[in-house]
Amino acid sequence: MTALLEANNLTKTYGNDTVAVDHLTISIGRGRIIGLLGPNGSGKSTFIKLINGLLTPTEGTILINGAAPGVESKKRIAYLPERTYLQSNMKVNQLIDFFGDFYEDFQKDKAYAMLQSMDIKSNTRLRTLSKGTKEKVQLILVMSRNADLYILDEPIAGVDPAARDFILKTIISNYNENATVLLSTHLISDIENILDDVIFIQDGKIKTQTTVENIREDYGKSVDAYFREVFAC
Repeated sequence: MTALLEANNLTKTYGNDTVAVDHLTISIGRGRIIGLLGPNGSGKSTFIKLINGLLTPTEGTILINGAAPGVESKKRIAYLPERTYLQSNMKVNQLIDFFGDFYEDFQKDKAYAMLQSMDIKSNTRLRTLSKGTKEKVQLILVMSRNADLYILDEPIAGVDPAARDFILKTIISNYNENATVLLSTHLISDIENILDDVIFIQDGKIKTQTTVENIREDYGKSVDAYFREVFAC
């Protein structure tokens, strides 16, 4: 079976001397929740942008479902960026209509069901919502797609612990079991219980790619403790 995501010798440089992603080679399969973890400046955001076709590789290749990033791959990727791109003056139900018009795989019924479960009124304007509730709305929009790859960049940053728990529960309850979730965050201890695998990245290179189970069995540590040991932080 073709890997869901394959990168080979993937490189992205800025200017003459800044290497953000450095000859990165990796294969990611289906049906996994994966933590993409690394210190600031490690290359996580650049890697995510390359997957989404927001940046063009300087060298090497990246394939999603066997195809290079482009129109077809974007149909199969549901992306939650670190910073919102949603218009704050729009109502939640208008955003749902917008996503429904834009994405063929968007499931409005699923979105409204999640809104109801979170007690979020669909006729409310985004700008009137708290930060935590805005994060929930953005996540609902992403997780209401029937995608192959869900990429979530810092989905729980800046929200209270109760909102974090709800967001994580929403992630594990609403993605296609044949799909994969790639989750980038600095809050490792908050998310490690939902992870199947981890990818440690540093200086634009893959430092470690393994399962959470292997870390616990081989090192007798949590993912957070092992991360701190590897990166001495």
